[in-house]
Amino acid sequence: MRTEPGSLLRLRLRFAAGIAALALIAALALVAGCRAGDPGKGKPGKPASLTVAVVPQGSTMDFWKSIHAGAVKASQDLAAAGTPVEVIWKGPMREGDREQQVQVVEGFVTRRVNGIVLAPFDRKALARPVEEAAGAGIPTVVIDSGLDSAAPVSVVASNNYHGGELVADEMARLLKEKGKVLMLRYQEGVASTEAREKGFEERMRAAHPGVEIVSSNQHGGATRDTAKTAAENLLNRYAEGVDGIFTPNESTTVGTLLALEDAGRAGKLRFIGFDTSPDFVPAMRAGKLDGIVVQNPFAMGELGVRTLVKHLRGEAVEKRIDTGVTLITPATLDDPASRELLSPPLDRYLK
Repeated sequence: MRTEPGSLLRLRLRFAAGIAALALIAALALVAGCRAGDPGKGKPGKPASLTVAVVPQGSTMDFWKSIHAGAVKASQDLAAAGTPVEVIWKGPMREGDREQQVQVVEGFVTRRVNGIVLAPFDRKALARPVEEAAGAGIPTVVIDSGLDSAAPVSVVASNNYHGGELVADEMARLLKEKGKVLMLRYQEGVASTEAREKGFEERMRAAHPGVEIVSSNQHGGATRDTAKTAAENLLNRYAEGVDGIFTPNESTTVGTLLALEDAGRAGKLRFIGFDTSPDFVPAMRAGKLDGIVVQNPFAMGELGVRTLVKHLRGEAVEKRIDTGVTLITPATLDDPASRELLSPPLDRYLK
């Protein structure tokens, strides 16, 4: 049977329109499949994997290793519960490099990860990249140290100010409410250690007026080597008449311990530090260290990832989550709670 020219043209037009519609549907499906930050929209019966970047201030200290292990535990537990989460761990190559930490965060924004868990080295310098991430639809949970910005969806950290108060009370008790002490600060711009230093100073002056802080304006820096040099300078300057010393983080505590040992003064001054290290337990047993205030970095890493994933699912999260601070002394070293804080299960999660 012969087809009329008009009918043939209409058939061709319908065919072309059908092809165009199929192409449009395929293109829209491809775009939807490539979008980042869209949790729970994977293949039928299989939830989409989330990609979470965890950005520490460094990687050499045991504190950061504990955060890493906690983040890995969270990802494993979430995956077992049906929410696959890939954790990408990346921090500055050099401990405390604020410029490189900014670049790391910016790189993850460009990469379009689903979210970022950040331990900001500088409370001001990291505010801009976190706000830019929020503008790009990439939320941030801050852990360990605060940030001068309202952009983070939650802050998971210790009450660092209270940690400093604990040190002041214990130092005054050890000195029987009378004596002179030094405080070797960490580094300017780090909110967590600045809060500890402020808590120590204000509590000592308000509650223990018989204990005088004779030096509190020196900084140890981000490594044990720089801290050791700073501690040596302080000890030389105050060779006589000093009864105690406080250090607000792991690097300053290790550096000061080494300086005291080299000077033959370990155990002769009351010495309280902050954070954990394999060096601290034997130092306490040997009478060279009178105590440390410890946080729970393992919990920070775990709760940081869990909180971010809750937010990505559209669930409400607390604006601030307190992970606690604990004073450990030689008398409490072997308590079960102390052992758990001093020896988190790193080997189980960091292969």
